[in-house]
Amino acid sequence: MYTRSHYSIFIVLAALLLIPPGALAQSSVGSPRCMQGPMLGPVSDSTATVWARLSGEFPFRVGCALDAGLTEIIWSEPVTAQRDDDFIVVAKLESLQPGTRYFYRVEVNGGNPAYLGGDAIGSFMTAPAPGTPAKFVVAYGSCGRVQRDPVQPIWNTVANFAPHLFFWIGDNMYGDSLEPSILAEEYRRARDVPNLQPVLRKVPQLAVWDDHDYGLNDHNRTNPIKEEALEVFKAYWPNPSYGLPDAPGVFFTYSYGGVDFFFIDCRYYRDPNAEPDTPEKTFLGAEQLQWLKDELSASEAAFKVIVSGSGWTAAKGEGGDSWAAFQHERDALFEYIRTNEINGVILLSGDTHVGELNAIPWSERGGYDFYDLVSSPLAQPASDNWRNRNPEVRLRPGFEKANVGILTFDLTGTPTLTFDLYDAEGKPAWEPFVITADELQNGVQSYPGKIVME
Repeated sequence: MYTRSHYSIFIVLAALLLIPPGALAQSSVGSPRCMQGPMLGPVSDSTATVWARLSGEFPFRVGCALDAGLTEIIWSEPVTAQRDDDFIVVAKLESLQPGTRYFYRVEVNGGNPAYLGGDAIGSFMTAPAPGTPAKFVVAYGSCGRVQRDPVQPIWNTVANFAPHLFFWIGDNMYGDSLEPSILAEEYRRARDVPNLQPVLRKVPQLAVWDDHDYGLNDHNRTNPIKEEALEVFKAYWPNPSYGLPDAPGVFFTYSYGGVDFFFIDCRYYRDPNAEPDTPEKTFLGAEQLQWLKDELSASEAAFKVIVSGSGWTAAKGEGGDSWAAFQHERDALFEYIRTNEINGVILLSGDTHVGELNAIPWSERGGYDFYDLVSSPLAQPASDNWRNRNPEVRLRPGFEKANVGILTFDLTGTPTLTFDLYDAEGKPAWEPFVITADELQNGVQSYPGKIVME
């Protein structure tokens, strides 16, 4: 015979059955979730990385599969978020197949994180196998200022192109502070932009910085918190590497689809812009400059792309916040490329708040012409400042709208690079710029036929 106490037990048990799985475990620790992210980091032909910031000291892992239903899932090793690391985690998927699309989901504290659920939340392509002729798309840009543009419609354009990679090339957020905690907070604000989420989840991200995410406007080696700023950067960007053991910084190399990319640090070692431009004045610092020369010399890629936050041309003039204030070092680097017959160098930059396409005609010195492909700004009002500036050769008029650069590399035949610039509505800025690898070798002059200033 059942007593009243028996009925009470039955009621409690019935109530427990109605509680969602995991809810009891969560009640004592809050709701395990991703506060920012997930964000894809770099991929290789067999690996992928996923970054996230969690809501507490929870274990985190990522699972991927060849189908959106995630029927045969491959899991990363779990990592646990730590308070001292701002609850940031980076998980690595391994033993993947080259040139393959994978779908993935994340798990926090042994279950499906709040807001994301257990379904696939994104997909990615692994890099092609080394030596495989590839055709792929890279999107890139600079100057994403959430304070001036919290909506940032440019990300819809990026998503529509479905690039294989996205490069952040400086002023990725506007920290403008000497408080490391504020720099971190501005990274979080930038990561929370709703239009950005599909791009973060589906496109591998790589980054370098410029002045506004390094410290203060036009900041250089004198930044009193540069070491702390570097630690914040490393926490929020899971790049393949950061600098050298004896030369800290955000510089690194990355290879994809037969193209080598050289991401440089424009701030950590940079002398003040206003100092006289002598042969001793440095933009990169001795160690980074030697690293760049060595890496370029070792590269056998058809295209060797140097990614710089600061512009390469003389447009900003003496003392300007660009390579214009460091022409001795810039020209010495270009001469190194010429004398060592390093073919295929292409230059990327941002910072200017206007889209540009300019040339530095080194063919007139026995080399080949260098092209500066400029994308800026991603998200803030554009400028007409280009009208008062004089690069060595301007190939297109400045584009005075928010924009993103689209690079299409095709190595399946004659190695070819096509550069396009698009606005937030997906409209092109100008006629596409096309360059082949055989135009980027000593003795070839190519820039005159590429000028379209209408």
